[in-house]
Amino acid sequence: MAAPAEKVVVIGAGMGGLSAAIRLAHAGLDVTVIDRAPVPGGKMRTFTTDAGPVDAGPTVMTLRPVFEELFDSVGARLSDYVTLHREEVLARHWWPDGSTLDLYADQAASAEAVGAFAGARARAEFEAFCRRAKRLFEAFDAPMMRAVTPSMGRLTAHVMRHPALIPAMAPHRTLAQSLAAQFSDRRLAQLFGRYATYVGGSPFRSPAILGLVWHAEAQGVWRVEGGMHQLARSLERLARAQGVSFRFETAATRIEIQNGAVAAVYLDDGTRLPAERVVFNGDPAALGAGLMGEALRDALPEAATRPRSLSAYVWSFAAVPHGPEMVHHNVFFCDAPENEFGPIAEGRMPEDPTLYICAQDRGTGQQPDGIERFEIIMNASPSADGAEATDEEKETCRTRTFQTLARFGLTFDPRPGVQWLTTPRHFARLFPASEGSLYGRSPHGLMAAFQRPTARLTVPGVYLAGGGAHPGAGIPMATLSGRHAAAAILTDLASTSTSRPTAMPGGTSTA
Repeated sequence: MAAPAEKVVVIGAGMGGLSAAIRLAHAGLDVTVIDRAPVPGGKMRTFTTDAGPVDAGPTVMTLRPVFEELFDSVGARLSDYVTLHREEVLARHWWPDGSTLDLYADQAASAEAVGAFAGARARAEFEAFCRRAKRLFEAFDAPMMRAVTPSMGRLTAHVMRHPALIPAMAPHRTLAQSLAAQFSDRRLAQLFGRYATYVGGSPFRSPAILGLVWHAEAQGVWRVEGGMHQLARSLERLARAQGVSFRFETAATRIEIQNGAVAAVYLDDGTRLPAERVVFNGDPAALGAGLMGEALRDALPEAATRPRSLSAYVWSFAAVPHGPEMVHHNVFFCDAPENEFGPIAEGRMPEDPTLYICAQDRGTGQQPDGIERFEIIMNASPSADGAEATDEEKETCRTRTFQTLARFGLTFDPRPGVQWLTTPRHFARLFPASEGSLYGRSPHGLMAAFQRPTARLTVPGVYLAGGGAHPGAGIPMATLSGRHAAAAILTDLASTSTSRPTAMPGGTSTA
């Protein structure tokens, strides 16, 4: 008679938790996912508007093969679960001096646009930057992002075998310093410096190697039909098809440890769920705060979760826009990046912010009339104060956001009220112990990537997944973290058994 399937509880139905649950259930384990929210997605939230659900979380989908590989690993197809549209225009950019620049999925088209925007020298600099970003991405994809546990020793050996990587890495420069050396036009340095914010950092304090983020975006940006939350819904359906059970609107209150190993997970309704393995898909800082029990307070060093990454003020609303013609992804830059990141570093709201706008109903070939859905993001410092933001703070954000856009000629009818705003303090309440930080540990410093926690903890049977764990923030990285957690669990199960515990049709891909 076959032994009962190993019981796994996944705490959190974000992209990392869903990814791990799918793989583990497919391998034959008994998987239950719990989440305090009523729907899956974690930070992939929505607001209800007259135009339909509007995204209030991540907006950019890149690295499509990461998601295709997840579906392929369990014998399914991504295209059967969600409809994706490749964006020909990656993003449209505006500056206060009236200049604009589109970047395209076709690199030659982007190079031509940069030349028209800033001249032949800028075009040559852009092409050199693209080659550099590609070289860095390809060099660090396997030994870092796709490795379950990245090794400084293996990475150093890799770099020593390819010494041309060292000047491309610019190890003693920040991203801002590196870009200032690569681009003679300050607007282009400002544009590519914003990629530090993709992982919650400032270009003035993040390592130069983050320039590789451009290559991830240059490989393709995808619009999810129906909104980004549909991607989370598709993973939920795939998980259910593998036999995963879900319990929404239920919070975990403690992970029970007996004799140094996992025994169960306690829920807020008093239920005790027996478990041999637990995947924690919350902010890793919650463990150090004791939110999952005293036994896990010391499971991570403080450097694994601190310093904290950026937060944001996020508007999610529906309105009729008037002004410049937007595409799906749009960036309205401040006059100088110091005006944005200086105040943020001091814990203040920038008076002259850069604003990102996702025009959710726009995209290649789509220019709707009438009411549309929008998400506007202003970078902000995290907030340890989980109290409700004051009316003054909300109104100040409203004034600065929409007055800034009005200077570009962009207005909305009606101008959204503060009920459509999510503040850093609100994020702190939504995601316990996060302090409102949206990306986990800060990427500041050359060694930040090695300080971020990996899938395995020192407590046997507890694993991490999500944007706060390796390989980091962003939906492709969070999805990869779930793969790493599943691989770690299946490896640990195999190492403690004389025979394979379960059948694994399709296998589990590991680097």
